[in-house]
Amino acid sequence: MRKISPHIKRWIAIAALALVIWLLNVFTNYPAAVERYYSQGFYVAVCYVLHPILNLFPFSVGDVLYIVVIIYLIYFIGRLIYLLFKGRFKVVGKALLGLIIGIQAAYIVFYLFWGMNYYRPSAAERLNLRDTSYTTAQLETVTRAIIDSANATRTLINHQDTLQTNTQIYNTALLAIKKLSADSANFRTYYPGIKSSMLTPLVNYLATSGYYNPFTGEAQMNYQMPLYARPAVACHELSHQTGFGAEDEASFAGFLAGVNSRDRLLRYSVYQMALGECMWAMRHRDTLISNELRLRISPIVRNDFITERKYWLSFRGKAGALSGMFYNDFLKANNQPMGMDTYNQMVLLLVNWYMIKDTPRN
Repeated sequence: MRKISPHIKRWIAIAALALVIWLLNVFTNYPAAVERYYSQGFYVAVCYVLHPILNLFPFSVGDVLYIVVIIYLIYFIGRLIYLLFKGRFKVVGKALLGLIIGIQAAYIVFYLFWGMNYYRPSAAERLNLRDTSYTTAQLETVTRAIIDSANATRTLINHQDTLQTNTQIYNTALLAIKKLSADSANFRTYYPGIKSSMLTPLVNYLATSGYYNPFTGEAQMNYQMPLYARPAVACHELSHQTGFGAEDEASFAGFLAGVNSRDRLLRYSVYQMALGECMWAMRHRDTLISNELRLRISPIVRNDFITERKYWLSFRGKAGALSGMFYNDFLKANNQPMGMDTYNQMVLLLVNWYMIKDTPRN
């Protein structure tokens, strides 16, 4: 029997992986099926396997993976250039086919391990919230309530609260997420965990406060960012781990976890985050009301916003702009057509959540 050449085997592998990718793309067109068979089925199994194992490592396995991949790609490109100069075009062809296979495999792992959560029914649908627009009057009412809550929770923070370590902040966020998971089936989490990113000195320049590694299921934190923002970011990234793919939904889930926490720093952090989103939305709706509401924010809360803004501006540069452009396209390719503006869509969920409450929470 004639053996199949390695070259043909590579093309067969590429064709087979392309078929799998096509089937995954077809599956994304059926949100109800994604919810039932993936988000509430296969993804849960992934969590049960990945999370307990990777939580054993005190460092981010995902960061190590990224570093190894980057080093390999640098080596690969260098070797490719060398082979081209040597005229070894067949070897170059084989290497490129191998790269295509690697990219296809990474694409499949991404969607199987987590990415398919982008295509489940929206959080508004799952939580019985309206996913339509809100009026300016409704936004003003909710923003006023959040301003009052942010002002009030900020005054409760004492010196001891400001001395919390990152480990303490992470543990508090974990407790909040676990409590939310226990209280509602819509927020189920399985062996959650969060870690400081080893790449923090780099992600500062990319204007990144945290990120979720879909290949390892690890929630990652920028451990150097301003203190008051860290707890809310931790809850946001942990919400990704529970299966909230869209950025606005993860922010909203993180907010719900935080407001129900007894930790003063966490409660203030999520109110501050929500306030920033609401004020951004109001500036785009009505600048006069926005200016009026701005005066309602206490000086100390405004100062916290100024401190955070100065922090990010100190790292501002072309790298951050380029990463923003890339991530904007990434979000649009994954069922978030508004790109980076999806973060601000959290206000839609927030307003509707407040509107169905008898009284806004303080």
